[in-house]
Amino acid sequence: MIGGRRVAVVLPAYNAEQTLARTVAELDREVADDVLLVDDASTDETAELARKLDLHVVRHPRNVGYGGNQKTCYRTALARGADIVVMVHPDYQYSPRLMPSLAAMISSGEYDVVLASRILGGGAIRGGMPRYKYVANRVLTATENVLLRSKLSEFHTGYRAYSREVLTAVRYGELSDNFVFDNQILTQVLAAGFRIGEVSCPTRYEADSSSIGPGASLRYGLGVLGTGVSYRLHRLGWRNCSYLTPRGFADGVLDTKSSDGVSVPEQR
Repeated sequence: MIGGRRVAVVLPAYNAEQTLARTVAELDREVADDVLLVDDASTDETAELARKLDLHVVRHPRNVGYGGNQKTCYRTALARGADIVVMVHPDYQYSPRLMPSLAAMISSGEYDVVLASRILGGGAIRGGMPRYKYVANRVLTATENVLLRSKLSEFHTGYRAYSREVLTAVRYGELSDNFVFDNQILTQVLAAGFRIGEVSCPTRYEADSSSIGPGASLRYGLGVLGTGVSYRLHRLGWRNCSYLTPRGFADGVLDTKSSDGVSVPEQR
């Protein structure tokens, strides 16, 4: 808990057995009131290891994708009473030690969403980010900042924190089940007028860190551009994107249903 607000750390996992223990070991459990892992039908022992590490585990019976995994993460965290939700990838690519900083920035009341940026501080290349991904990140971010009228250092980090108010307002259940989910939810956040903060975060690209290949990266890039164009057309009144209209749920009015109306999977 921080600032009187309950903090949940969510770990969207797929075949994370090799890196999960290191990730969890660096989480500050005095700040994290709840640590839950959603296993997206891994073929290794991720779920079993998570139980041994005393995490709350939800396991999908079939693989639903990275975005679909996040949807379950947020539904479950909200249903368990989270006020602040911090997503940490269990592949140890980002530093789990920064989790309290992200949560504190939201608890302060100054920000509604906080992103851990690999670009601030110049750590992306030093951490081993492939140069083609770095260049694509910079080009896509620059394009999005123009389309969305924002000034973020990057849109593509997988390490981020949301307030409960954000997750109960935006229509994340209507977004993609794939990697472009990360980009789409930030577009929703900006459309709703929520405040986004950033912190510098070192990154680590090694053999046991998850990464999408060139083909998936290309599809992601096209999806990002499509999302930005849709946002601009929506703002100009030329296209109605219902998912960009916040729900406005009152805080604390969630039970086992999420803001997208889908029940939380049973714990396994």
